[in-house]
Amino acid sequence: MDTTIVRRPTSFRLRADLLEGLKRNAARQNRTLNNYVESVLLDIVYNEPNAVTKAAIEEVMSGKNPQKTYTDVDEMVNDILNER
Repeated sequence: MDTTIVRRPTSFRLRADLLEGLKRNAARQNRTLNNYVESVLLDIVYNEPNAVTKAAIEEVMSGKNPQKTYTDVDEMVNDILNER
């Protein structure tokens, strides 16, 4: 099965600091800037969260529990474990 992915040259105007950050991230992963940016964009466009994540996002966006904030990770983990 022969599948060809068509790529078109495209130009974007980005903030200089954003471009430098993208270049650094690409270099850390030993990838080209084009390959890195394409993979980031593909992830954003095609990866949809699962049902549990969607429910958590909905809960946060609804403001269901706005008074509960944490400054200590241990406290947060204890609360999560006690909910079960």
